[in-house]
Amino acid sequence: MAPVKPLVVLALLAGLLPAPSNSNSNSNSSSNGALDEYLAELAKTWGHDSFSPARGEALWYSDHEGRQCTSCHLDSLFAPGRHQKTGKVIEPMAPSVNPKRLTDRKKMKKWLLRNCKWTLGRECTALEKGDILVWLREQ
Repeated sequence: MAPVKPLVVLALLAGLLPAPSNSNSNSNSSSNGALDEYLAELAKTWGHDSFSPARGEALWYSDHEGRQCTSCHLDSLFAPGRHQKTGKVIEPMAPSVNPKRLTDRKKMKKWLLRNCKWTLGRECTALEKGDILVWLREQ
């Protein structure tokens, strides 16, 4: 093994060189390009970018004439759910458990449209979508 050069060590300690990156970093980091782009789009539609995880959580667990998100996704976002009508397994919603979650803008739009119509009986507003997404991102 070659000896470490003192100047390299000094540069690292001084912060002049970037620290080695971890290629196995969690894909649930706050820099999810597809999610960030979609949230920016929703913010333009809504006119503000102050989405609230607390409002997202409240909407997720609220009852709408006997339906709620947990009807299919269950109470735990960290476990698989099951579609109420078809019985099809739904992968966990938490990005910390399911790294594919919230990484495809087209899928986010598709499923929010479908699920809002089924659960709420209408399309979600840009605010509601943003709130749900920022809450899910934290899971």
